[in-house]
Amino acid sequence: MEYFCNFEKLDYIKNRSASGDCILCSISAGKSGTADLSVYRDDTFIVSLNLYPYNPGHLILFPLRHIEDLRELTREEQDTLHLLTSRFLDVLDALYSPAGYNIGYNMGKPAGASISHLHLHIIPRYPGEIGFADLIAGKRMLVEHPLDTLRRIKEEVKKHPL
Repeated sequence: MEYFCNFEKLDYIKNRSASGDCILCSISAGKSGTADLSVYRDDTFIVSLNLYPYNPGHLILFPLRHIEDLRELTREEQDTLHLLTSRFLDVLDALYSPAGYNIGYNMGKPAGASISHLHLHIIPRYPGEIGFADLIAGKRMLVEHPLDTLRRIKEEVKKHPL
């Protein structure tokens, strides 16, 4: 697997926007040269590590088909997404024992969406996690390398069938 992890997110967003490519559609299609940090895939959804994680275990869940609004999900997709969300909360609980989660969508650029393709974030949260570097430099200190996170989550997924 080729791994791309350039933590200069702004450059990444600018380059993707200029090319017109949807990164999540590229992952869905298995396009070469695209960082694929998927930990699960079925006929309708992919669960992936976030390329720019806020915390270890930061996941995004997205449909294979390109939609931009959660109201475009079919009833079957809604049910599947709910099951996947529950399953991956169990996976993250088992691996990281977070104190809580941020779970949500950013729909539209004004809401913070850097990718128009609908995706649900699951971010493990811990007491007192914000640090000096976060406040001063806008940088995050990750306590686990994303490739280690990828390996650990893939192993844990096998223990949590749908």
